[in-house]
Amino acid sequence: MEPWPAVGWVLLLTNVADWLKSVQSRDFTMKDIIFLHPSTTPHPGGFKCFTCQDSADNYDCNRWAPDVYCPKDTSYCYTLHMMDNQGNSVSVTKRCVSLEDCLLTGCRYVNRDEGYQVCTSCCEGNICNLLVPRNKSTAVFSTTSPVLSSSHSSTGRLLSVQISH
Repeated sequence: MEPWPAVGWVLLLTNVADWLKSVQSRDFTMKDIIFLHPSTTPHPGGFKCFTCQDSADNYDCNRWAPDVYCPKDTSYCYTLHMMDNQGNSVSVTKRCVSLEDCLLTGCRYVNRDEGYQVCTSCCEGNICNLLVPRNKSTAVFSTTSPVLSSSHSSTGRLLSVQISH
């Protein structure tokens, strides 16, 4: 037998072995998941908020909140927290909202005789509404991007009035 066919087989098997080494595993790594995560949202910039309606307290709201993405026409997470005169939770509502729903954050009394106070807050970011507002220091509108870039000039005036409180 001539040596050249044997050398050819060795070279062929070496190339096949190298090709098999380059094949990737079908299991996702953490790097793959991080890379793919943005493309798995239902729309670009998709985010989630804790969502509930009239839950007894923050724990019940967050515990049973459905794990779904916010609609495309929303940009913020909104929280409304009603408390009695001792500061105990009466109800918690959380949802995805647009900018207009976030312009009047803060605390106010809804029934002074019974001492009920409602505090509202808004935030921008994925699942940013973990906590509930309890006073004017936490009942704020927090964003990660400038709001004044909106095409509505009245929005900037309303927002500056709200921030100055």
